[in-house]
Amino acid sequence: MTNAASSHAVSPADGPIAVTGASGYIGSWIVRDCAEQGYTVRACVRDPANAAKVDHLLALNSEGLRGHVELHAGDLFERGSYDAAFDGCGAVIHAGAAVGYNRETPQEVYDGCFTEVEHVLESARKGGMKRFVFTSSFAAVGHPRPEGYVFTEKDWCGDNIEGYRGRWTEEQIPKNRDIAYAMAKANAERMMYAVAEDDGSFDAMAILPLHVIGPLMCANHDQGWSWQNCIRYMMAGKPYKKSRGGRMLWNNVDVRDTARAHRLCAESTVAKNGSRYILSATDRTGELYTWQMQARLKELYPHAAEIGGEEMEGDVPAEHTYESPRSYCLLAKEELGLETYSIDDTLRATVDSYYALGLLPV
Repeated sequence: MTNAASSHAVSPADGPIAVTGASGYIGSWIVRDCAEQGYTVRACVRDPANAAKVDHLLALNSEGLRGHVELHAGDLFERGSYDAAFDGCGAVIHAGAAVGYNRETPQEVYDGCFTEVEHVLESARKGGMKRFVFTSSFAAVGHPRPEGYVFTEKDWCGDNIEGYRGRWTEEQIPKNRDIAYAMAKANAERMMYAVAEDDGSFDAMAILPLHVIGPLMCANHDQGWSWQNCIRYMMAGKPYKKSRGGRMLWNNVDVRDTARAHRLCAESTVAKNGSRYILSATDRTGELYTWQMQARLKELYPHAAEIGGEEMEGDVPAEHTYESPRSYCLLAKEELGLETYSIDDTLRATVDSYYALGLLPV
């Protein structure tokens, strides 16, 4: 990988920005952020005629933003389907992936997060872009470590293979969705950095989000088992069920900050090929155990009849929560100039959007 910053930074003068997965939770906010900054955004979706998934994107053109949004069809699993959308773009932001919320098999998750990245990158190179920004995941970073260990961009999920008890192998991809997803993201990062290094005409870089929450732009963003969906269920008085006993250390980042970081990557004169940025808590205030999340939501929404969370014994948690993952978006703040929302602003925006969309009873 190159060690010096490149001259491949883009601006609206370099042409449109294309965004894959544009109808998704993170993708939609990337589209909005880029349009706010004056870009023509080519929002790539599987079906531009699916109103439930694209109307909120088209509505951005009525908000007086400096830029403009165009819908383009593209399918992760169809080689060449992004050729037209990417042609002449200054940057491509690849936020699309099969993440397993739609009952994909582990192999389909891997293919949607790695094999199909090759298709997307191939189309992006044909189009002549200068920056390729990939939505990776903290899953490409995390690995077994002692409690309290602070992960940074130097960590990779394949580190400390012994800690995985032999599970970190290619043979596990068809069997384990989580391992398939993590390996796909890490392998895709390494592949695209190598391709960009060999090519020399563009930079590849990645954003690695952790627990992304924040406002939903449409009802379709309420994907089952997503972090924002779990908050909706907690607000409805139901226990958090994504981990045993509801015990988890939530390491929260706002979806709007995650989106902005993608665009800042494309524009950065500091970022270079191989740069990767964890998008996680700004500081310790953004790291909340489930019982702390529940208490914070009760403070913010005292009218809520009941807010669910983890198993408690009176006012204290029933059991200890393993203190992980600890990580902070310090590098994104330092190198990209990212300014972040407070955890209270993020929680309010998340829940308020559920009320506004009619997905929580008022």
